[in-house]
Amino acid sequence: MKSYDLVVLGGGPGGYVAAIKAAQNNLKVALIEKDVVGGICLNHGCIPTKAILKSTKTYDLFKNAKSYGINVEKDAFSFDLTSIIRRKDGIVRRLTTGVKMLLKKNGVDVYNGYGEVLNKNEVSVNDETIRGDNLIIATGGTAIIPPIPGAKEAYKSGFAVTSMELLNVTDLPKKLTIIGGGVIGVEFATIFNSLGSEVTIIEMQETIVSAMDEEIIDEYSKILKKSGVKVITGGEVKKVSSNSIVYSYKNEEKELPADLVLLAVGIRPNIDSFKKINLKMAGSGVEVNERLQTSLENVYAIGDVTGKHMLAHVASAEGIVAVENILGTKTKINYNQIPAAIYGSPEIATIGMTEKEAQNQNLKYTVSKFPLLANGKALADGDSTGFIKIIKGLELDEILGAHILAYNAVDLISEIAVAMRLESTNKEVASTIHPHPSLSEIIMEAAMDKPINF
Repeated sequence: MKSYDLVVLGGGPGGYVAAIKAAQNNLKVALIEKDVVGGICLNHGCIPTKAILKSTKTYDLFKNAKSYGINVEKDAFSFDLTSIIRRKDGIVRRLTTGVKMLLKKNGVDVYNGYGEVLNKNEVSVNDETIRGDNLIIATGGTAIIPPIPGAKEAYKSGFAVTSMELLNVTDLPKKLTIIGGGVIGVEFATIFNSLGSEVTIIEMQETIVSAMDEEIIDEYSKILKKSGVKVITGGEVKKVSSNSIVYSYKNEEKELPADLVLLAVGIRPNIDSFKKINLKMAGSGVEVNERLQTSLENVYAIGDVTGKHMLAHVASAEGIVAVENILGTKTKINYNQIPAAIYGSPEIATIGMTEKEAQNQNLKYTVSKFPLLANGKALADGDSTGFIKIIKGLELDEILGAHILAYNAVDLISEIAVAMRLESTNKEVASTIHPHPSLSEIIMEAAMDKPINF
């Protein structure tokens, strides 16, 4: 039986980062992955969708070339969905190959196969049992097939798909219905609407992406609708047939024909592989403390399997925290300073509290906003839709939360993440000289007591 200092079960963005971090600190590490390293994010989620979004945004740019003073005849350009998917696949292959090389370079033993945890120190894989002094569970999650009549049958027939299958569709659906108005649903709505599909989102909640700041989502919903996406909130899907869905809206049942249905109602943690060790659960995920420790000594859980923040960058951060605790450093993770994003057009990036959360906690705060219409770089780029909103604590002038609706919003939010990490005041951010012209100036302006250019 081979023995290791650490066995990592799952090779996604949490698992492979944890494995490499541990190996860099001279631990003997085994990584078990039943599929391709990289997990959902790299193979079937974050990276593939962003690659396709880049293609659709480029297509949109051609469609709007005239607004930049460039004459492009409408019939002179078109998209090839097969080529878009091929480009996406090439990017994924390049990145997964890179991860494999990094694991090999750092001396991590990779086992390709399904791992089953026998006890807290032993894992079975490929008819072999390996031993580990420590175990990190990073088994990720799987898209939920909702318990809607007909949904399971529609999924088996191919009429309904999850995001994994939709990433490989090469025949553009004329009518795409998306069940679920979360991040996944909204991003795919943006992609297929841009390519010409008739897209409808049906969401049970009263707003799409309900966890985000209401003001941002309200404006984003208007942008989606203006672009041609039909958004039905407060709607409940009652049935999925072979060519349509039935939903109720305001106590009235309606039928909506579709060529394809995307099931985007959420992710459930993958827990089957470690049921034998009876870990304490929190809802559908594994319960962990702020050091990512489970109810069993020397067993940690990170990423989607915890059911907390199902984001790749959170899984990676958790992987590092778990390894540092294994090494003896009592590191904690701060879930109050996690950036989140929607890669639509424009993008949404957010960190910290929403205004509603600040209200619910009875905090003394003020709100500062700055529109892209007042930013020179945004006007020059022809992307002036959106705004930034900063929620400021009145007593300490700290940043309680920030929310950006803008092109490249995801790249901007890191400045605020660093400021929050260092406990910077809004005044300190406002007095930091930003390059001009730059989109980042909207952060400086919003951080001011009184913006100069608005």
